[in-house]
Amino acid sequence: MEAGTISQLVQPTKVPSSSLSNFSSKCSMCCQRTRLMPTYHSAHGVREKNYDEREITVLSSEPTIKKNCVLGGLSLHRPVHKRDIVGKTSCSVGLYTFPGSTVESSSLTTEEKIGVLLLNLGGPDTLRDVQPFLFNLFADPDIIRLPRLFRFLQRPLAQLISVLRAPKSKEGYAAIGGGSPLRKITDEQASSLKMALETKEVLANVYVAMRYWHPFTEEVVHQIKRDGITKLVVLPLYPQYSISTTGSSVRALQNIFKDDSYLSRLPVAIIESWYKRQGYIKSMANLIEEELHNFPKPEEVMVFFSAHGVPVSYVEDAGDPYRDQMEECIFLIMKELKARGINNDHTLAYQSRVGPVQWLKPYTDEVLVELGQKGVKSLLAVPVSFVSEHIETLEEIDMEYKELALESGIENWGRVPALNCTSSFITDLADAVIEALPSTMAMSTSTGTEEEVDNEPMQYFIKMLFGSLLAFVFLFSPKMVSAFKNIL
Repeated sequence: MEAGTISQLVQPTKVPSSSLSNFSSKCSMCCQRTRLMPTYHSAHGVREKNYDEREITVLSSEPTIKKNCVLGGLSLHRPVHKRDIVGKTSCSVGLYTFPGSTVESSSLTTEEKIGVLLLNLGGPDTLRDVQPFLFNLFADPDIIRLPRLFRFLQRPLAQLISVLRAPKSKEGYAAIGGGSPLRKITDEQASSLKMALETKEVLANVYVAMRYWHPFTEEVVHQIKRDGITKLVVLPLYPQYSISTTGSSVRALQNIFKDDSYLSRLPVAIIESWYKRQGYIKSMANLIEEELHNFPKPEEVMVFFSAHGVPVSYVEDAGDPYRDQMEECIFLIMKELKARGINNDHTLAYQSRVGPVQWLKPYTDEVLVELGQKGVKSLLAVPVSFVSEHIETLEEIDMEYKELALESGIENWGRVPALNCTSSFITDLADAVIEALPSTMAMSTSTGTEEEVDNEPMQYFIKMLFGSLLAFVFLFSPKMVSAFKNIL
């Protein structure tokens, strides 16, 4: 995430398994790949785990050891976690990605229109967009998890944090060209996915919706409604599930759909996570194998997986399955590499932490220093939780971590490019969509654990006024400003 959770304000909220249960190639356009350079093996800070050698897939027809979890009519096959989330499926015709992000094809049938909705984080297009983008990010209760008593402070607090953090974030975006490339790459992925589906004789409108910037989820959902889509497959572009990524995006969809008579009846399938799919695992292994050949001594290279972190409280208190899924993902990728005769040492670390609270460990910056001190000379960084190039690959990994690694004694540095529009990856996404289509089902209108809504306008106004006054006092208090800057 571009900016993380503010530690002192975060209070984990237990998310019951029922909270979302009701809501449930040929790639002709290849995104530009960015390369860096390579590390060795050590299960550095990674908890030991004995994963079953048998494969488990999500919404896949491949042999699986599965636990059926049905939410809103969609049967998902995945390991049992504290938190079970389920979705629904749909099909469409043509490719669509909303203003500037849409590719359409004519339908082969007048009765059924299949839609595929790609969900991603979003990013500022220009430096002027950075502060409002950060406001949208921090205003999300799945990012800053305030206690229920203080949720009226969410938006005023988001305004304060975004103003304080914007200057530093602008420097990062300026270093990669003045804006995020995420929308452009996601649009290209949508176009490639449409073509891959057409190759498999499935016509669909493919839409792109961003959580915190244009095109916003609300805008794209209205377009889906105008287009008369009759089945919808929702595909978050996050391989592993987290309440702060897929969970937040699905919750936003849930809130939009439940209040609309047309959308609430629309058959939908949500592919909640897909890190175990063979197409994804093989695509990652292909990129790693290719980059290893760029080193003088490939067999000595440490494969360094860097994943986006989340606060430990999300995992231990709120039941987020992200850590377990990430560790299993690394296990499967290394298993595939070993099957090819590649036995390099590897390690996993987590990046992008914010604030003084404990995040998932080990931390990427700390591990890089330790590896250098241990004599590692060649390191290959693998951004494992990202499928598109953006600020956390292009600036955080390519610039900050590379510089740190070289200063720590690592001599040969490389970086595996994000999957972007890799043909095998896009083809596998198309297969995932097709496999999900039979599972579509209209979503329920009840949510079970909905957020409290202020139905009384005056009460809402008083809360917002009080919260804004507190934020104003904080903003102009030198001590508070200094404290927040230290946290951010």
